[in-house]
Amino acid sequence: MPCPGNVRPQFAIVGTFIATLLSSLCTLVAQTEATNELEKSVQQLKGLQLEELVSLQVSALSRRPERLLDSPSAAQVATGEDIRRSAATSLPEALRLFPNLQVDQVDSQQWAISARGFNSTAADKLQVMIDGRSVYTPLFSGVFWDVQNVMLEDLDRIEVISGPGASLWGANSMNGVINVVSKSAQDTQGLLVSGGGGSFVNGAGAVRYGDKLGQDLYFRVYGFGFDRDNTLLPNGRDATNDWYMVQGGFRMDWLPGQTENSGQGDHITVQGDFYGGSLQQPIFSDSTVQGQNILSRWTHPITEESVTTLQLYWDRTWRDVPGSYTEELNTFDLDFQHRFRLAQRHEVIWGLGYRLMADDVGNTPVLAFLPAHRNLQLFSGFVQDEIALIPETLSLTIGTKLEHNDYSGFEAQPTGRITWKPDTNQTVWAAISRAVRSPSRIDTDFFVPGQPPYLLVGAGRRFESETLIAYELGYRRQVTERLSGSLSLFFNDYDHIRSVEPVAGATNQFIILNQLRAQSYGAELSLTWQMLDWWRMRGGYTYFHKDVYTDESRDVNHGTGEGNDPHHWFVVQSMMDLPANFEFDSVLRYQDNLNQLGPTVPAYLALDLRLGWHATRNLELSIAGQNILDPQHPEFGAPATRQEIPRSVFGKVTWRF
Repeated sequence: MPCPGNVRPQFAIVGTFIATLLSSLCTLVAQTEATNELEKSVQQLKGLQLEELVSLQVSALSRRPERLLDSPSAAQVATGEDIRRSAATSLPEALRLFPNLQVDQVDSQQWAISARGFNSTAADKLQVMIDGRSVYTPLFSGVFWDVQNVMLEDLDRIEVISGPGASLWGANSMNGVINVVSKSAQDTQGLLVSGGGGSFVNGAGAVRYGDKLGQDLYFRVYGFGFDRDNTLLPNGRDATNDWYMVQGGFRMDWLPGQTENSGQGDHITVQGDFYGGSLQQPIFSDSTVQGQNILSRWTHPITEESVTTLQLYWDRTWRDVPGSYTEELNTFDLDFQHRFRLAQRHEVIWGLGYRLMADDVGNTPVLAFLPAHRNLQLFSGFVQDEIALIPETLSLTIGTKLEHNDYSGFEAQPTGRITWKPDTNQTVWAAISRAVRSPSRIDTDFFVPGQPPYLLVGAGRRFESETLIAYELGYRRQVTERLSGSLSLFFNDYDHIRSVEPVAGATNQFIILNQLRAQSYGAELSLTWQMLDWWRMRGGYTYFHKDVYTDESRDVNHGTGEGNDPHHWFVVQSMMDLPANFEFDSVLRYQDNLNQLGPTVPAYLALDLRLGWHATRNLELSIAGQNILDPQHPEFGAPATRQEIPRSVFGKVTWRF
């Protein structure tokens, strides 16, 4: 793939140099560390993992930290340790650890990720946030996963809620919320250098440095890059879609007046990222992506029971896809929330928000968005009250988010949840919620081709918001100190689902409207089990069924275009601490057939393995294999464009000091 200024060859050389340098230092550093101190630190880490098993926290449901065991939602959490001990090399790969998500790799660059159905590369019913910053695009109400890159070593946890989160997070949280949470700069002090490569990730390297300025100010800076190979065509040939990316950024956490790790007092965070990369296309010249963002958040406790948070961010993304379109999107977002206790029995949270998205599209004869430029404004407010009907036993949560957008106007998204705790180790909950998926530019402004006569057009003001009424029932239990689990049941009733309708009186002309409806139901099971002091397992299973009803619609795809979803899938992660400071980890995944887009994508069973070694307290070496059961297999896509994911191996060296 062409690369200006030979950036990729230079990057590969640097990555190789880092890996070679760190490997050569292994023996020297190992001789300087006392073995008994290393074993002691590993044992302490095992103890912390057992404590975390009982006290995992989640904040995506209530906008405040709460014990996962107490959360009245289908919430699941993967810690930074879970992610480190998987074979994941990217954020989408880390999301494979969640059995309540459907995660399919389409090719080297693209992913299809959703919760509770409607999966596609343009999935539009899932809210995704990285440290409080929404990565939503107004083009199709979804996520460009190729530019959502994070330094995995910096992640504190990933939270996933399957089911509506719209009463707090707004439109497009229809089927779930992904909340990616990074570690504080206070927790990433010192220098970290990592490097590696393999058969699919040709090369990857990262550097991070954190330090303390004065008494209360912590910071870190980082940079990383990678070069990924092609996926494969069914005949085994390269699909011509390799890509590379470089990214850097910083984070500062100011904790004025706080004592070490007290968590009491003001907390001011400022962080930002910048990235750039090139994505190969099989016919046209390479696509180019760039972006920058900066976020500031101030959390201020007024009293022990009253806390305010003010957040502001700017996010710019730019994408050039030769032969299709270019887009520059500037997002400005302001969010305020206030949490307080009222009259002992009420835990109230309310907030206001404003978002401006300035979207500029460069049209081509192939496709167009008309008008090419839009300034989209979103005004919002929410309120939620958790009422202790019987303190520490029975509670009722009611709330709603009110929004006004430029397409469909005013939207209300209420929820009601009841929670019963028979004892401190059990939670039973039920919920009913309304959520919407507001119109996107592809629904209203899209034209194919980009010049008359048009084959496909957006509906403009005729396109309504998609709506959902969701019914949920769940049970969560800490069975023992070592075993916990949850079960969630759901029934979803959708209306005004997007359809592609023939234009009356015209030949070969189509319009995007809302003539479909759908219903889905299913069950989600998750378990975490510390089997032995040295062996922990986590995972789960999902059953899902969806029916799409055409009614009076003449949708050209008969409803099959709204996602491609299996009936069954499961994920099991195993983490073993072996003698001599070795780790042996695995992730086993199964997905049922996908049969909604022409010939079936066959069911598959995939296994990832990882062997790690803590050579010293500061030096870690690992080798991982992905998809080792098959030379290659498809996971998603229509037959004409379907690609296959190859078996691969990746070696990595990480040095912390």
